[in-house]
Amino acid sequence: MTVLTASRAALARPGRGRVIAAVLVVFVVLGAILRGVNTLSLVPSDTTALHRWFNDVNHWVSANRNDSPLFLYFFNEIRAFVDGLTTLFQNLISQPSFGRPVPVIGWLGVVAILTLLALAFATLRVALLVVAGFLFIGLQGLWEESMDTLALTLSAVLLALVIGVPLGIWAGLSDRVNAVVTPVLDFLQTMPTFVYLAPFTLLFLIGPASATLVTLVYALPPAVRYTAHGIRSVPRASVEASESLGATGFQRLVGVLLPMSARTIVLGLNQTIMAALSMATVAALIDAPGLGKTILKALQTLDVGVSFNAGLAIVVMAIVLDRLTTAAAARRSRRPSRFRLPLLGVAGLGAIFAVYLSRTYVWAAEFPSDYNIGDDIARHSGSFADWLTSNLSDVTGWLKDTATALLLDPLQTLLVESPWWLVAALLLALAYLLGNLRVTVVTAVCVAGLVFSGLWQDSMTTLAATLLATAATMLLGVAIGVWMARSRRADLVIRPVLDALQVMPPFVYLVPFLALFAASRFTAVLAAVLYAAPVAIKIVADGITAVPATAVEAATASGSSSWQTIWKVQLPMARQSLVLAANQGICYVLAMIVVGGLVGAGALGYDVVAGFSQGELFGKGLTAGFAIVILGIMLNRITQAAADRRRSI
Repeated sequence: MTVLTASRAALARPGRGRVIAAVLVVFVVLGAILRGVNTLSLVPSDTTALHRWFNDVNHWVSANRNDSPLFLYFFNEIRAFVDGLTTLFQNLISQPSFGRPVPVIGWLGVVAILTLLALAFATLRVALLVVAGFLFIGLQGLWEESMDTLALTLSAVLLALVIGVPLGIWAGLSDRVNAVVTPVLDFLQTMPTFVYLAPFTLLFLIGPASATLVTLVYALPPAVRYTAHGIRSVPRASVEASESLGATGFQRLVGVLLPMSARTIVLGLNQTIMAALSMATVAALIDAPGLGKTILKALQTLDVGVSFNAGLAIVVMAIVLDRLTTAAAARRSRRPSRFRLPLLGVAGLGAIFAVYLSRTYVWAAEFPSDYNIGDDIARHSGSFADWLTSNLSDVTGWLKDTATALLLDPLQTLLVESPWWLVAALLLALAYLLGNLRVTVVTAVCVAGLVFSGLWQDSMTTLAATLLATAATMLLGVAIGVWMARSRRADLVIRPVLDALQVMPPFVYLVPFLALFAASRFTAVLAAVLYAAPVAIKIVADGITAVPATAVEAATASGSSSWQTIWKVQLPMARQSLVLAANQGICYVLAMIVVGGLVGAGALGYDVVAGFSQGELFGKGLTAGFAIVILGIMLNRITQAAADRRRSI
C-alpha cells in the first residue's frame, strides 16, 4: 500500500524538466507583458557613482604613485623588477641592446639554441619542426615581433615556475594547503582573460611590466595544479619504502617525489607555456610588445591580410612550443638512443658557432629581409577576404541577418528589456532547480553584484550572446563528439585538429570571421563557438566512448537502430559528460565573447576596451571586468552544480 501511494505521488509530481520549462514559459510571457519596465538602463557615455569612485581611486593612485610608501617600496619595486626581467629577455633575442644595433643573440643563434633544446629534451623530428617553424616566422617578416612575444612569454613562464612549482609541492604535501589553493586556482582559471587586465594597469601602469604580470597570473594555475597532482600521484608504497630506509623529508622530496612526478610537472610546463602565449597576445591591449599588438592594430583598421599573417605566426609558434614540451614529457618514458650523446655534442658545438656568428655578422643577427613572404601572405589573404566579402556577401549577409533577427535579437531583447527583478527571479529559480540551495545563494549574491555594478543591461547583452554561443557549441559538440566516439577513423583525423585549435590564442579566431561577416555581434558569437567547440567536442567524445560496450551491444541485439542507440542509450548514459561539456563551453564562450568587444560585440567587452583608451571611462571599464567575473562565477556554479547533481543520481 505504501509503495502504491509513493508511486501515485511520483506520478502526480511533475518532473524537474517540466518545472523548468514552465518557469521559462512564465518568464517569456511576463517579459513580453512588462517589456521596458525597470530595465536599469545606462547610456553608454554615462557613469554611476561606483564608476566615478573607481575613477577617483585611479586618480589617487596616479597622484601618489611616487609618494606613497605602498607604491614606493612595494608595487613600484615589483614593476621595476619584472620590467627589468622582460627587458633582459628582449635585449637577448629581440631588441637592439648594450650599444649594439642588434640583439645579443641573432636569429641564427636563437634557432640553433631552440634546436639544441629540442634534441636534448624531445626528438629529432621535433627539432626539425622547430627549425622549420621559426624559419617560417622569419620569412613572414615578423621575426622581431615574434621574439618580443617569446621574450614576454619566457619571462612570465619563468616567474610562474619559480612561484608555482614550490607552491604546487606544498599543496601536494599538505591537504590543508591544497584545500586552500584549489578554490583560488578554480577561480583564476574560470576568469576570462580580459578581466585580468584592468586591476594590473591600475597598480602597475600600462606597459610590458603589467603585461608580464598579468600573463604570469594567468599562467600560474597550471604550474601549481600539475605539480601538486604529480606529487600526490606518487605511489604510497614508494614513499613508505623511502621512509623505512630512514630518508628525511627533504631526501624523500628530492629522491622520490620529484623524480617520480617529473613527467606530470613537464606536462604542467606545457600548459603553462600555452596559457602564457595566449595571454601574451591579449595583453597587447595594455601595450604588450609583440605579435598581439600587430593583430590588434590590424583588427582596429579591419586589415584582414596583416592580421592573418600575424595570427599565422602565433599559431606556428604555439604549435612548435606545444610539440616541443609535449615530446619532452613523453620522452622521459623512453630509453635514449646510443646516438643521442654524439648528436647532442655536435648540435651543442653547432649552437655555439651559430651564436658566435649571430653576434659577429649582421646577416646572422637580423633575419634577411630579401626573403620576405609575409607581404605576399598578407596581400593574398587580404585579396581572398575581399573576394569572399564581394562574392559571398549575399550568403554571409543573409546568414548573419537571419541568425541575428531570429535568435540573437529576440534573446537579447528578452533579457535586456525585461524587468531586472524578473530576470533575477528566473536565474534564482534555475539555480535552485538545476543545483541546490547553496548555488541559489551564490546566484543571489552574483545578481546583486550585477545590479550594484550599474551595468545590468550590458551584462544581459553579454549573457544573451554567451547563452546562444553555448547552445551552438553544444550542438556542434554533440554532433561531432558522437561521430568521433563511434568512428575510430574520424577520431584519428579530427582529434589532432582539435588539439591544434586549442593552442591558438583568442585573437586568432577573430580573423577569419571578421573577413566573412565584418565587425558585428554575430562575428563574436561565431568566433566564440569555434573557440569553445574543441574542448566541448572532446569531452562529449570521451563521455560517449566511456559508455559500457555491453549497454550498446544490448541495444543493438534488441533491434535498435544506430540513431535509437545514440538517442536512447549513449547520450543518456553520457549525460554527466554533456553537462561538463556545457560547463566548460560556457567558460570558453564567455572568455571569447568579451574579446569580441573588439569586433563589434559591444556590451561588457567594449566597456573594458573603452576603459583602457578613455580615462574618464576607466572606472566603468574596471567595473565591467568585475561584472564579467560575476557572470562567469554564476554560470560556472550553476552548471557545475547541475553536473554534481547528475553524478549523485
